Amino acid sequence: MEKSNKFIGKKIAGYRYLHTSALSELDDESRSAVRKAEARITPEAQYNVIKIRESAAEISFLNYPTFFEEAFPTLEQSWKVNLDTGQCRYRVYSESNNPPILHRKELLLPSSHPDFQRFLELTKEAESIGLFDDTTRIGFLQDWNRLLKLKGYEVSEHALVPIANETTENLSAIESGSEIHRHLTALTRTQLSAPMQSLARYGYLDQTRSVFDYGCGKGNDVQLLKDSNINVAGWDPYYSPSAEKKTADIVNLGFVINVIEVPEERHLVLTNAYELASEILVVSAMLENANARGGLPFRDGVRTSRNTFQKYFSQGELAIYIESVLRTEPVPIAPGIFYAFKTDAAKADFLARKSVKRSRPRPLRAKRPLSSQEPERRAPASLRKYENNKDILEKLWSTWLDFGRKPRPSEIENLHDIRRFLGSYPAALRILETIKNEEGAVALARAEQARKDDLIVQFAELRFFRSSPPRPMPNKLKEDVRHFFGTLANAQTIGEDHLVRVLDKSAILSACIEASEQGLGWLHDEHSLQLHTELIPRLPPVLRIYITCASSLFGDPGSADLVKIHIRSGKLSLMNYDDFFGKAIPKMLVRTKINLRNQRIDVYQYGDEFTPPNLYLKSRYMHEDQENYAEQLRFDEALEQLGVGDFSGFGPPDRDFQNALRDKRWAVEGHSLTRSTEIPSLDHPCGQYFKYRDLIECGETQKSLKIENHPLQPETYTALLDLANNLIDPIVDYFGMIKLTYGFCSSELSKNIRRRIAPKLDQHASHELNRLGNPICMRGGAAVDFIVEDEDMFEVSQWIAENLEFDRMYFYGQDRPIHVSFSETPAKQVTVMKRSSANERLIPRSYSLNDFMNLDNSPI
Repeated sequence: MEKSNKFIGKKIAGYRYLHTSALSELDDESRSAVRKAEARITPEAQYNVIKIRESAAEISFLNYPTFFEEAFPTLEQSWKVNLDTGQCRYRVYSESNNPPILHRKELLLPSSHPDFQRFLELTKEAESIGLFDDTTRIGFLQDWNRLLKLKGYEVSEHALVPIANETTENLSAIESGSEIHRHLTALTRTQLSAPMQSLARYGYLDQTRSVFDYGCGKGNDVQLLKDSNINVAGWDPYYSPSAEKKTADIVNLGFVINVIEVPEERHLVLTNAYELASEILVVSAMLENANARGGLPFRDGVRTSRNTFQKYFSQGELAIYIESVLRTEPVPIAPGIFYAFKTDAAKADFLARKSVKRSRPRPLRAKRPLSSQEPERRAPASLRKYENNKDILEKLWSTWLDFGRKPRPSEIENLHDIRRFLGSYPAALRILETIKNEEGAVALARAEQARKDDLIVQFAELRFFRSSPPRPMPNKLKEDVRHFFGTLANAQTIGEDHLVRVLDKSAILSACIEASEQGLGWLHDEHSLQLHTELIPRLPPVLRIYITCASSLFGDPGSADLVKIHIRSGKLSLMNYDDFFGKAIPKMLVRTKINLRNQRIDVYQYGDEFTPPNLYLKSRYMHEDQENYAEQLRFDEALEQLGVGDFSGFGPPDRDFQNALRDKRWAVEGHSLTRSTEIPSLDHPCGQYFKYRDLIECGETQKSLKIENHPLQPETYTALLDLANNLIDPIVDYFGMIKLTYGFCSSELSKNIRRRIAPKLDQHASHELNRLGNPICMRGGAAVDFIVEDEDMFEVSQWIAENLEFDRMYFYGQDRPIHVSFSETPAKQVTVMKRSSANERLIPRSYSLNDFMNLDNSPI
């Protein structure tokens, strides 16, 4: 029987992701579905990642233009196709300030791909730093950049490089004979440095060990650790030369050896620091990377424009260097960070800590701002002037973006300071254009369009309310009109044209499609666009005018949570919820429907007489840079995967939803889905074909002795349901009804079964506890023994192994029941029980999944 493992791709919360180069690795059914969905998107669509929703006929095509070039590329476009309805939703992220980003790229590629190993090494580096410890913080660009900075790293090509000692770019000011200024490399920090964070991650900063920071610079790490009541001290040849060099359990030599230009002194410092440590020396240094700032060759490193020295190591070179000096093999912890252990016991303790999955450590932050003086940089003139006058120039830049055009000198508040420190106002603008470069030009273009849209809406509203521009016209508005429209008459004409378009259904539809493609609301079957009222100012002008006209009968739309634009009927609805941002599924309290054509307002209040409807999939109405968006999106995706209702429209009534949740043993807590703690009736359905009673009262001993065999732990009922949904139901669907021979086993029942059971291992006890309150079986999950009458159980076993997720499976013979279990972390372990010819005892033999699948005949 020749079988091969199917390509899975990256799996997240019921979705599969794969690169288009791996499409041929998919099974025929999945590949056919992708081709069918592809026919629904525009032929010109460019995409390179496919996202398949496993529990529904939904496939998305994602475009990451820099998939191979950037370590963590951002999403630019997406097309989501529903194969049942044929509907396709398009979304563009190119103008988003907070687009989704992609991690673990190697999982999207087959292992044979030439870039697989390169991407895998990047993932290992990220894991070693703890970047993936909390997945709630990595899905979108802004959170990811903050996390990188917090961890003390930056991305360089496909490597993570510790942010430590800075150098500069301009080499013209270096005097070949001047002194190296090592102290200028010291940074001011408000969170722990990367090496100290690694110690926190492994639980060393728990107040039980002393820490010494050798070469502590300005002492930020020392102060942060002191604030957390850790026994810490530090010494630095420039900032703390009189401090005592102390022995400590842990000594940190953080980004020191790379700034010492004399090799012999570098060796001596490393040796001295190691002698001070009784358990661990932490050594870190700058790594080679494409973004390393330039310098002139000097000894075995480079000399920078500030007369600092940098020696850049590779990860391998740093390991070899440490071992050659200290005569002990260091352990790599993260890019640029190694631990050198003083004793075997210390190393064994670390390995034990490493094997335990740790929660994300709480970041230590300064209790008060640490004063510092930024070192003066020698760089190109524009950069030096920007650095020296940053506050003045950033204020000007902010004004420029607010105006959407170059402000006139008379519109600048700090014009005197600009001319005093920068020479002239045009010079200041040129510096900003140079510093902000292409990214700034894009920001200015967006700001210009946004300001023009604001003015169009303003003049359309004036026309709607039969008002005239203010007389005399304020200078700023006068300049806006001149810049954006040329004349006041043109501005008024354009505003009136947009006001007339409010009555054009096709114009409203086009604007709604444009808004939804930018992530501004949920376009429902081209009948309506719904979005949070905070997003109204970002809408195309015609929709903002539409809302203004309709809400003129009501008041400020911002007093509601959601606004619904009815595309064809000339209506507007405003909805208020009990706690829109605070609840994952808020309830509607008031709905106000405004009919623009007949000037009628209808208000519907929910409560006593009418049941408040739930707002499902709230993220549809939000934008990715709004409060709690990422958290809400994760909740919504998890909810859709549960299969507790059809959410393609407005979702089920609350009673049906709660019943469906209860049946699947889930509950909503905050913005999370948690397993239910209720004890269900034994006659409640457990999957499609059985009740809980069937899995509890199916054993021979229980039936004959009538033993009370009820589970006491809610987790056991949940595990039985998961067993039914993931294993029993699919088996019955494929082979027909099965016969259960042994299911749940309580402590009382196990006392009466004299042989062939192993309660601590077999998972029949599920999550039940012994008399000491400890789990009977540490594996958790749940198990069942069954037989399919008139079927070869070897073929049944192989079908299960190939098609289903399971924890353990024991095969006893072609005509004997098999044992299968399921847990939250399926191990997919297969064991064949063979009877010894000598004494009839059963002897277990374990098979890898691949070996078991390649067996042509029953192994018994």
